[in-house]
Amino acid sequence: MSPNVDTIAAIATGQGNGGVGVVRISGIGIEALSIGILGKLPVARHATFCDFLDEKGEALDRGIALYFPSPHSYTGDDVLELQGHGGSAVLQLILQRCLELGARLAQPGEFTRRAFLNNKLDLAQAESVADLIEANTFEAARSAMRSLRGEFSGAINRLVDELINLRMLVEAMLDFPEEEVDAIDIKQRDVLLKSIQAKLQNIQNSAKQGSLLREGAHVVIAGQPNVGKSSLLNRLAGEDVALVSDIPGTTRDVIRQAIQIQGVPLHIMDTAGLREAQGVVESMGIARTHQTMHRADLILLLLDASQGMTANDVAILAGLPADIPRILVCNKVDLLKGKTPADAIVQNPHVYISAKTGEGVEELLSKVLETVGWRDQESGAFMARGRHLRALQDTQYHLQQAQQVLSRAELFAEELRLAQRCLSEITGEYTSEDLLGEIFSRFCIGK
Repeated sequence: MSPNVDTIAAIATGQGNGGVGVVRISGIGIEALSIGILGKLPVARHATFCDFLDEKGEALDRGIALYFPSPHSYTGDDVLELQGHGGSAVLQLILQRCLELGARLAQPGEFTRRAFLNNKLDLAQAESVADLIEANTFEAARSAMRSLRGEFSGAINRLVDELINLRMLVEAMLDFPEEEVDAIDIKQRDVLLKSIQAKLQNIQNSAKQGSLLREGAHVVIAGQPNVGKSSLLNRLAGEDVALVSDIPGTTRDVIRQAIQIQGVPLHIMDTAGLREAQGVVESMGIARTHQTMHRADLILLLLDASQGMTANDVAILAGLPADIPRILVCNKVDLLKGKTPADAIVQNPHVYISAKTGEGVEELLSKVLETVGWRDQESGAFMARGRHLRALQDTQYHLQQAQQVLSRAELFAEELRLAQRCLSEITGEYTSEDLLGEIFSRFCIGK
């Protein structure tokens, strides 16, 4: 049980009016609070229809009360849920009554934090609660649910168990002189290390997929003026979100639009045409274009297919950030009229499209997903956050270091210990109070 000795309360449903609203209370003072607001303690795990009473015994609302005694509750402490009408005013009245009866207002994420402290959830599962609430696509919701069920944590825990077995073997080998270590032990050590590295790679691949579902990818459309950047943005968005004009320099600032492709969020950014600026405002827009490209996950360099790759296109291509993937998008194929594209285009990764007619756009979207790293995995992805990916990368680093010091058992054992510590940070078996505060502060109040 957690050391908490107080009772917390909060509205657990979203802001605004609705058909049903929920006030959640958790802590050690549930029985007295329940008698104060309901006149009784409801039967455990049974829906009880009753009035919610003020200090004079008059009804504030009427609804359903659910009581979950410790430890069989979401938080692991006693929990009372009051499900009434979803009006903002009535929910505030009920919450205020709970505060009058001795509860305090819950901090963001405090219910889930108590669930973690009471071993109802590990840290990765607790984070997936927020991810499930915030999921904007079906695939993201499914991925978050897999993590909430413990699939991500289970994979991490199984890997930790293998690391522990390897550490036990190495520690046993340390107790004997080098000449007395059996060849079979050395072979077993190498097999275990190789197995751990392979399984870690599989987990990393699934975690990267989940991170893509959670964060999405930032895709920048760049190119010369009048190559159809705004037209492509409008085609991808399915509506006119950017002005389209034959006048060069129409787009002066970055225009952002979120879309979803196969459940993957993509943040598409239309930018000012790249050329020698014709004024201060256009110069500022071009500067923002370069800034945006350096923060992108992918750059779509638009060319006019009817013109081929010009000297200006070659200069723009050479000036793109070297570490950011790019796709050459040859637009306006509807104007080719049977002409063969220039060889300079064909020699680069490319897709031919017409933003005007939609030709080739599906192929472009498939290429975009492939380039940003999306793989449609039958086994599914784990909803992963930045800290999870960093912990997995650190684990991979320590295993690589361990590989380099196989002949020095003490150093090998230390790298394995550090690798296990990195993995344990994901599930919260090893963590700091500061990290917990940062994680749960990002939750909504009622969770």
